[in-house]
Amino acid sequence: MKKKNNFKIVRVRFAPSPTGPLHIGGARTALFNYLFARKNRGDFILRIEDTDKERSELKWVQEIIEELRWLGIEWDEGPDIDGKFGPYKQSQRLDIYKKYLKKLFKENKVYYCFCSKEELEAKRQEQMTRGVAPKYDGKCRDLDKKIIENNLKEKKPFVIRFKVVPKKVKFNDLIRGQIEFDSELLGDIVIAKSLDEPLYHFTVVVDDFEMKISHVIRGEEHLSNTPRQILLQEALDFNRPIYAHLPLMLNSDRSKLSKRYGDVSLKDYHNQGYLPEALINFMVLLGWNPGTEKEIFSLQNLIKEFSIEKVQKAGAMFNIQRLDYINSLYIKEKSVDSLTKLCLPYFIEGYEKFPMRTLKKIVETHKARLKKLSDITELTDFFFKDKLEYDKNLLRWQKMGDGEVEESLDYSVNILSVIKKWDKKSLEELLVRSAENFNPKSKGNLLWPLRVALSGKSASASPFEIAEILGKEKTLKRIFKAISMFNF
Repeated sequence: MKKKNNFKIVRVRFAPSPTGPLHIGGARTALFNYLFARKNRGDFILRIEDTDKERSELKWVQEIIEELRWLGIEWDEGPDIDGKFGPYKQSQRLDIYKKYLKKLFKENKVYYCFCSKEELEAKRQEQMTRGVAPKYDGKCRDLDKKIIENNLKEKKPFVIRFKVVPKKVKFNDLIRGQIEFDSELLGDIVIAKSLDEPLYHFTVVVDDFEMKISHVIRGEEHLSNTPRQILLQEALDFNRPIYAHLPLMLNSDRSKLSKRYGDVSLKDYHNQGYLPEALINFMVLLGWNPGTEKEIFSLQNLIKEFSIEKVQKAGAMFNIQRLDYINSLYIKEKSVDSLTKLCLPYFIEGYEKFPMRTLKKIVETHKARLKKLSDITELTDFFFKDKLEYDKNLLRWQKMGDGEVEESLDYSVNILSVIKKWDKKSLEELLVRSAENFNPKSKGNLLWPLRVALSGKSASASPFEIAEILGKEKTLKRIFKAISMFNF
């Protein structure tokens, strides 16, 4: 019988496994838990599920902590700040798990299973051949005590299985409504490799109880785990938390978002120059709808407006173009001073020689073109190079010949050599007027070769903006270099 939920306050947890970088889907789960806790004036707990000794690494624990903090997500209890229900790393809670495993043994709710991997696989294949859903057949469920004692004495490999009670497991999911599973389809489940090596289904149930977790908010991929965990809760006489399973994050082809499709870790997006505010805004809209046309939210706005009832059931499409759009909006809102500081790690080598006022001018010029901070690298690298490498044919505007390109560049040299006031406004007025005089039909005949000579690129800022930043000497030097390409 279901034990009544009698939690007095909201307590939620984010419990990643440190077996690799924090997936952006995991970051979204952390965000939804954080918003739910703050909205309900509850507690948000960070718990590290590191019982997988072979794959868990300390560096991933540190990255999880650093990246969540970078996002602006703070927790009330966790491995770095502790709390009254710690420790918050499962590897430090083995004695707690052992106590509950012994309890289950004492009550005859678990047993030692000595079936080999080969034997289990053969049974699985045989069941599939018959069209039956594969599950453990219970061979070791009622072994004689003497056989068990001899097997343990001989150190025969084993696992600990939980006796699944045949029944209908029902629970209400805050997002998906009433859900029902038939436990007969599960078979007896493995919950530990030994008394000192508990596994996921068991540890998560014990931890949620011990840490007084009231709500379990997690990804849809965990939905099938819920009946197993409910059965364990009932066997241990634990309170059942309230469940909410978030929709899957999907690629554009509606397949599940995975590493095969490129960068999916939070740090990947951090390193590319997406802003934490933009990622928070983007992630919350992957499955949650405010019910209005509004799509730009601060973290504080979200705490006020978030509700789990507005989370959708259907998979959420991960649209990188939408992320770029949202990120560009946040970039545009940054002051030039703060944006320049953020861009410094993305400038190519040589930027250190430039005064900060020049770097700010470079950032200001390209601010509107940035979708992410790393875009600044390709947009501005030519400012910091002593020598530009590009195909001379790039200097041609439409069907201009060699002589016409050289004539255009010579014309630019002549007018720029005598200009007195070197700033964008003066340069633009002079060059636009000169371009009309040089070729009334097409200003591009003067402005295109000049822009390419200064940047070495097919697309860049205007020649007026570039020339202002380069200064007169560098500008003329680059034009002369372009002219020399036609003298061979």
